[in-house]
Formats: sequence, structure tokens, C-alpha cells
Amino acid sequence: MVAPLKRVVRSDLWIDGAFDECLAREKDVALRVFPVRGDDAGASEALAQAHVYHISAAKDELPQAWFARKALLDRCPNLMCVSAGGAGYDTVDVAACTAAGIAVVNQSGGNAVSVAEHTLGLMLGVSRRMLEGDRRMRREIGYAREDVMGHEISGKTIGLVGIGHIGTRVASLARAFGMKVLATDPLLSPEEIGRRGARPVQFDELLAQSDFVSLHCPRDASTLRMMNASAFSAMKRGAIFITTARGGIHDEAALVASLQSGHLAGAGVDVWDQEPPALNHPLLAMDNVFATFHVAGVTHEARRNMGLISARQIVGVLNGERPPRLINPEVWPEFERRRIRILG
Repeated sequence: MVAPLKRVVRSDLWIDGAFDECLAREKDVALRVFPVRGDDAGASEALAQAHVYHISAAKDELPQAWFARKALLDRCPNLMCVSAGGAGYDTVDVAACTAAGIAVVNQSGGNAVSVAEHTLGLMLGVSRRMLEGDRRMRREIGYAREDVMGHEISGKTIGLVGIGHIGTRVASLARAFGMKVLATDPLLSPEEIGRRGARPVQFDELLAQSDFVSLHCPRDASTLRMMNASAFSAMKRGAIFITTARGGIHDEAALVASLQSGHLAGAGVDVWDQEPPALNHPLLAMDNVFATFHVAGVTHEARRNMGLISARQIVGVLNGERPPRLINPEVWPEFERRRIRILG
């Protein structure tokens, strides 16, 4: 008896070839790729037949018509799983998926090494004033080296807001540089935070004691605009703010104001409200801001790893295995009932 065909659908936004190659080895899985622009009817038809929708997590690259929201889910009667291509899932309405009996998975941890390394790069770049030195060397002659003299990070304190896969890796790298590590994470016990390499503290204490505050938490209702004017003013004068998390967790206008006032010495910003930000964004005009375009997790190694774990997790889900990165665990009993009904 031939097993029923399991249909996986993704958009034509860039993904490492390891994803397609891995699924191609599964004899009962068919992958279909739809264009995000130019053929709405074809895209809708593909999604209407999908069992799994592997969705881009890039909210400013994927057109909103293809976000996994209720209107789209209502047109996909056989959809059992939405697989976000990154650690974030800004393009997915998790509550709507749960109500429809659809499992939501992400790829948390798949790019942890790359994001952690980028975090340290931002810290070093701002603290040692590397960008200022690079820019001045390209446009000036005769300035003194002491004009761009920075600070070592050894002996300084870093405060991690969130110590999951990425935060734990950052803690390890920071300790290797001789830094003291603090962390706050409402999802973990103080004992577990300690096991992950940091001293557990409350959020207010972390802001007050840290020379660097680095965000590694998800964007949700509890973290939106968490780093606001009050939070920035609670940081040590001369401290440096780093974020490789998600745009919207920090208030960009408040960060601009804190930098302009001189309260903060600098910032390393990889994530933005709008990505990429407008060329006239005030943060881009500041020499003490190291700005990157949501590329902390964009390395050859991380993208391949994300492609592989995405495909392998999808295959497991289609076979009825509980996925290791399930965002809405409460959906699982209904998912199992639907999987049996749809796939037999």
C-alpha cells in the first residue's frame, strides 16, 4: 500500500539548499515552492493543499498576504503545522493556529553560535570604537589615535535579558573575555540561570549594574517596548546597549534620546522596527552606533543548520513525532487527532 503523500509548501524567499535536499530524500513527502509575488492564485492553491507551511520569519520580506493568520488558515483545511524558518515567528498568529488545531514550530538554537558571535562583535566594535576609527581613517589625516581610544571589555559586567540557547552561548563567550555575567529570565529558575553561566538578578538590578545590556528574549506582549525611556535611564551612565533579539523590544526613539543626551556611551543594533531602517534613521547618523541589518544569524553555517533542523523537524511532525521546538504545546492532542484524520 502506497503511503499518502505529505505536502510541504514554502515560499520562494531564499533558504539554504539543505532544506530542499533533506525533504527530497523522503519518498512520501512532496515539496512545492510558491512565488511571493506575481502568482497569487498559484500560491493560494498550493497553500490550500499543504499539510505543512514552512514560513519565512522575516516580517518585512514576506508579503503580509502570506502571513499565517486566520484569513489564510481558513483557506487551508489540511494544514497541520506552520514551521517558522527562524527562531522568531513574527509572521505567525500562534493563537489562531492553536484555535485551528495547527502546531507551530520554530528553529530556536539553530543559529545560536552565529548570533552569539555577532553579539560579541557588536560589543567589541562599540567599546573599542572600531567603527569610529575606520570611518575617520577613511576621511581624515592628522587626528590622534587617542581621539578614538576605547575601553576593554575584560572585567566589565554584561547583563543578559534572556538566557536561552543564544544567551547561554553569549555568557560562555563573555566569560572567556573575563567578563562578569548577570542574567534575568522569567522562564527559568535562579538555579537554572546559574547552571547556564550567569548570576540571576531581577531586571532592575541588571540594568543598574551592567556595563553592557544585551537582549536575547523573544518579542511578545510581555517584552514589547520593554527597553523604553525609563529602562534606558535606569542603565549605568556610560553603559552600552546591544540587541540581536527582535525589533520592537527596544523603543528606537528612546534609544536615540539616551544616546544624544550622553547617558549611554553607544549601542550595537542588529534589529529594527522596520527592516532595513530608512537611510535617514537618526541611529545611522551616530558614530557610536554599530548598525547591522538583522544579520546576526545570517552565516553560511547557521543558514545550513537552520535548513537541516527545519526539514528534519517537519519530517518528524508528519510522522506524528512531538517536535522539540513546539511553540504551542497545548495544541498537541488536537494536532494528533487531525493528523490521523488527514493522513490516516
